[in-house]
Amino acid sequence: MEEEGKDIQQDVVDPARLVKKVRKSRKVRQSRRKQSILRKAVRFLMTVLMLFLLVYITKLPQWYLPQNAYTTANNEIIKIENNHIVKSYRILALMKLHEVSDKPIYMMKTNDIEKDIKTLKPIEDVYIRRYAFPARLHIIVKERTPVISICLGEKAPAIAAFTTDGTLIGKEFMPLSPDIKTIKVIASDKGHFSYTKWNLDNINEIIKIISYIESYSKEPVEYIDMRNPADVYVKVKTVNIRIGKLDSNVYERIKRIPSILPRIKFMKSKVQYLDISWEKVNYLKLYK
Repeated sequence: MEEEGKDIQQDVVDPARLVKKVRKSRKVRQSRRKQSILRKAVRFLMTVLMLFLLVYITKLPQWYLPQNAYTTANNEIIKIENNHIVKSYRILALMKLHEVSDKPIYMMKTNDIEKDIKTLKPIEDVYIRRYAFPARLHIIVKERTPVISICLGEKAPAIAAFTTDGTLIGKEFMPLSPDIKTIKVIASDKGHFSYTKWNLDNINEIIKIISYIESYSKEPVEYIDMRNPADVYVKVKTVNIRIGKLDSNVYERIKRIPSILPRIKFMKSKVQYLDISWEKVNYLKLYK
């Protein structure tokens, strides 16, 4: 009976403790609810602030090119690199044909500008990089490699050049930089033998002939006279060499140079030219 009485006392709930427990539980729920509302409010405010900052940042002037970017020679805005043949003002002249984009630099399209720059004969390829803060463009060009310079006379300036792929660069890009080494070719600009009618095969043949002559003469070639393809002359340091027609035997004739050239250096008479245009006979043309 005593044990049953104890169990009954344990099952009886103290009303005061129950009220306190309920009130405490209610306060915890209210506190959690307030914290949840506060966190949501903070997240909302942070989102609004981030959106505001994002809009503000995208509107900063450092994202946009100035409207006079293509009309002023400001190296800080438009920087052109690797152009040794094409002057920067020629590239800028093409850019002036385009309107400066009113979009941020990262949304700006440069395809049309690149396409126009590629129309310049010396330029093989071009790539435009975009930078911000401040907004600016870096134009990186890849130019063709000139191998032959065309002159109309021995002392005349170059009026054109041919590149390794056979592209003809006109007078508007002359003179070439002294750092660009080319073969000087004296040619005609009129008639059937005009240099304007040459193709890549003609260019490669001239390069091969020069290579042969320098190899067998052990002297650098100063120029080659191609005004008459049936009667070609090549000037080396010691003498002017008449190689004649550029036929299938021209390379065999060039191989005879080492047996003659040393003798010319010890001659007292002034030699006008060395004639190897004949198949088996060599001549020395002397000044009268």
